[in-house]
Amino acid sequence: MDIAIKAEAINKYFYLPDEFQVLKDISFQINKGEFVSITGKSGCGKSTLLYILSTMDTAYKGGLSLEGSQVTGQKNDQLARFRNEHLGFVFQFHYLLPDFSCLKNVMIPALRLGKLSHAEIEHQAIEKLTLLGVGDQALKSAGRISGGQQQRVAIARALINNPAIIMGDEPTGNLDSRNTTIVFELLQNLCRQQGKTIVTVTHDNDFARKSDRIIEMMDGRIVR
Repeated sequence: MDIAIKAEAINKYFYLPDEFQVLKDISFQINKGEFVSITGKSGCGKSTLLYILSTMDTAYKGGLSLEGSQVTGQKNDQLARFRNEHLGFVFQFHYLLPDFSCLKNVMIPALRLGKLSHAEIEHQAIEKLTLLGVGDQALKSAGRISGGQQQRVAIARALINNPAIIMGDEPTGNLDSRNTTIVFELLQNLCRQQGKTIVTVTHDNDFARKSDRIIEMMDGRIVR
């Protein structure tokens, strides 16, 4: 199978207040179209690892390839463009602009990328919102819809540039059980029907068990 993510002997240190090794020889592969959950107790290094996989942390030793491109060593402006084109992000908090409409929130990453006209981006944003069951909320301010709807709008925003890889940092951490199920099923459908690669950090064992594979971490290492 084609490889979406390949991490090779990644080591990461924090230096303040004292030197501490947070990631220790992390190596793994994730195939295209796979849904993977990274689990482990708080402080085990999983969020630090996700930050490196997302290309937003470049201060590490080792190698990282995403979608066949070696991203280790690339300059910040190259990485920013790579992120915008190939990666989508869903966080525990939605980070929507509350005074902007849901539609405008979804459009922003595509407007920034600048590949399509405003009309084309608006059309695609409405399609994404409709796909995620919140098309009827498009013109409402993001601050005036429910938490579950906000997270679905955030997923639509993550999809607007048609990324190959979607990364989630506790994407259901602020949701009740009903909305957690909805968000999981949305992500699973993106994986199954559109071939997206999904990588999530989660404390939710039920969420993790339903994904294709679990990478369990402890004390900066992969243990399972």
